[in-house]
Amino acid sequence: MAGSLGNSRKRAAGAAAVELAVVLPVLLMLALPVVDFARAIQAELILASISREGASLASRSGMPPQNILSALAATSPPLDMPGKGMIYITKIMGHQEGGGVRSVVLEQHRWAQGWRQSAYSPASAIWNCGSGGTSWATGTDAGGSCQGLPGASNASPTANVMPGKLADGELVYAVEAFYRFSGLFGGLDVGFGAVPRLGPDLYSMAVF
Repeated sequence: MAGSLGNSRKRAAGAAAVELAVVLPVLLMLALPVVDFARAIQAELILASISREGASLASRSGMPPQNILSALAATSPPLDMPGKGMIYITKIMGHQEGGGVRSVVLEQHRWAQGWRQSAYSPASAIWNCGSGGTSWATGTDAGGSCQGLPGASNASPTANVMPGKLADGELVYAVEAFYRFSGLFGGLDVGFGAVPRLGPDLYSMAVF
């Protein structure tokens, strides 16, 4: 009787081990996307915080733009902003033209890490410096400022934000935060389809 009971226990243990070996890979494949999703949500929350705080500082503090950008980047860990991130500050004003008011770009600054540009540099979604005779300044003193902007005039570039919502002469600052998110398990083939890939380009913007 004792031998029979021992054999039953061994068979049960063996069956449990086999079941675990079958189920564990499936559980892991289900858990891995959750890890990536949590990391992506964390990155989005950090970018949203950077853009909101940046827009608030730019509109109220009077700090130099590069000081604001450096301060924002310093709050970004655990994100790798020097390697995978970029931040823009754009100064926008309502400009009366004819029968309407157009949102125009007065200034644009990008995070330049002193004099170096970040390794990841997507174009601003508001307006891209480099057109209409403008260019990014170089050198330690110039930082990452857009040069050649004409000021508030009919020749000023149009901002792709708040169209028709600004009064003539009204000023706002828009801060954009970009991040290249590297998913750990996106695209991994688990035998019944690939794990969805999150990102890779995350983005947040705030206007004050």
